[in-house]
Amino acid sequence: MDMPRINAVTPKAGTLLDIEWQNGTRSSVNLIGWIATGGDLLAPLKSEEVWKTATVEDFGATVEWAGDDLAIDAYHLSQIAEDQRNYTGEDLAKWQEELGLSNNEAADLVGVSLRTWKNYKAGQEISEAIKIILCASRRDPLIMHAHYRPRTTGRPRTAA
Repeated sequence: MDMPRINAVTPKAGTLLDIEWQNGTRSSVNLIGWIATGGDLLAPLKSEEVWKTATVEDFGATVEWAGDDLAIDAYHLSQIAEDQRNYTGEDLAKWQEELGLSNNEAADLVGVSLRTWKNYKAGQEISEAIKIILCASRRDPLIMHAHYRPRTTGRPRTAA
């Protein structure tokens, strides 16, 4: 995997960054969660004056702000951007195909009804919880290994 590199960054109101990647794509990333969980180290980023100082450094490998150790690397920014993007029914179908799951198995794995799963794939807005499951299971296959229960064809065995 090629490491992502940043071409340009534009700080926006609040905790939003508009990012132009060196591969030509663009992302809007909200870093509110990163800042909120960063304790005293990242607290200065709550200041609008500090937030506006965002610049690309290290040949596109980081975004840095004025102050001590205020930086985030391009890899983690790209991961946050991917996790925050809007997911479509096509994304769900691709995820399902990558894992080799039936509709029933995919619905079981993410904890929704078959009807809801099919509605998501048909274009219904996808819940944040489902987006989190998709991202987490792509990043860590052990999540699927721990929670996947294959469906078997036919009727259940009768008790002897």
